[in-house]
Amino acid sequence: MDEWTQTLGAVPLLLIAAGAIAVILILIIRVKLHAFLVLVLVSLLTALATGIPVGEIGKVLVDSFSGTVGAVALLVGLGAMLGALVETSGGARVLAEKMVSIFGEKRAAFALGVASLIMGFPMFFDAGLIVMLPIIFAVGRRIGGKHMLLFGITAAAAFSVMHVFVPPHPGPITASETYGANLGLVLLLGLVVALPTWYITGYLWARFVDKRIPLPIMNLFGGEDVQPTNPPKAGTVIGVLSIPLFLILLNTGVSSLVSTGTLDGEAVWVQALRLIGTSQIALLISVLVALFVLGTRRGVHGTALEKIVDSSLGPICSVVLITGAGGMFGGVLRASGIGDALSDSLASIGIPVIFAAYLIAVVLRVAQGSATVALVTAAGLVAPAIVAADFSPLQIACAVLATAAGSVFAGHVNDSGFWLVGRLMGMDVKTTLKTWTVQQALESVVGFAIVLVLFGLVSFV
Repeated sequence: MDEWTQTLGAVPLLLIAAGAIAVILILIIRVKLHAFLVLVLVSLLTALATGIPVGEIGKVLVDSFSGTVGAVALLVGLGAMLGALVETSGGARVLAEKMVSIFGEKRAAFALGVASLIMGFPMFFDAGLIVMLPIIFAVGRRIGGKHMLLFGITAAAAFSVMHVFVPPHPGPITASETYGANLGLVLLLGLVVALPTWYITGYLWARFVDKRIPLPIMNLFGGEDVQPTNPPKAGTVIGVLSIPLFLILLNTGVSSLVSTGTLDGEAVWVQALRLIGTSQIALLISVLVALFVLGTRRGVHGTALEKIVDSSLGPICSVVLITGAGGMFGGVLRASGIGDALSDSLASIGIPVIFAAYLIAVVLRVAQGSATVALVTAAGLVAPAIVAADFSPLQIACAVLATAAGSVFAGHVNDSGFWLVGRLMGMDVKTTLKTWTVQQALESVVGFAIVLVLFGLVSFV
């Protein structure tokens, strides 16, 4: 692949990508073929159509699939185990009752969203969503059982805006380094952008679509009818769920101190702290603690505990495979050069830098799926123009956030997150397109509009 060069132009590559997406939608929505099979088949056909060397296609497919599944399977598997323990112990029900009693039924979704914003500061999108799912399901069942989109989209959008706009997530950090932005300013302005964007495109949008598509609450963890006689206290459940939040936040702090030279990154104890603060290890530790606190200490032992965690894995196997296949399709699009061809064409038009950063990120996002890849790649393409523009530190921070806004636009079938959200919330492809894809487009547009206002204001400072 290193020696292969794409000879097709932007137009034929765009037509191939559009055709591949159309085939995916037709086969899944109309023909009712399983999404996993469709994504694998179309990934293969797309690789052939774009001219990727036949001898390399197998490697591209397997590498892009395993690259997605490697992270997702651990996060979803461990998160499902933690969710099952919280659910079957009665902890999710107890915490849901506590939240409803404090905030009331009308503000429960808003409270879930605020909690997700807080958890989304150090936690990646998929890890945070998995940890919150048992609480989302429990609150939803507590309030009618027919508001999956209200609670699910509200929480998922909260994790999304934090992941896209706010350091220490990899996209905004890498873009900040590429543009030479002040990370503190990016963090401050990122919060200014993320919070109203979540309220408008997350909470208010969720309320809007929930009234029109009343989906039932999922029973992913198999604990809907469980009413244990000795459930844990709400504080205990919060403590267990806070473990990954604390460990990941600790990792973030240590990594920041290492990057500034305050701590020696080669020290064993520093490496140990960073290890336990990775998302997968933090969730593993949380599951082990939950096994004792929510299981053994309550009198649930041995085989009973083993059955609880084992039963949690079956329902999420399809989620993992479909998510991995979505990552495979996105990987084929990246390897084929579709995103590069489109972004190069757009960059040559000569539009204002702040708009170019946004539009190039939009094109990359739609073309290949990954928000992080779109953000990082767009930043690399636009960085010379940012330097030439002689922007102030505040303007450079706005350029980072404009690129970030473009990178989240309209996640669809080539985005692994599209399949993760849709399957975890019990949505078919058509419903996911109408709800989550539109939410991501709104998040992008509203976020960029707020960035433009900030950019205009700081230009006069």
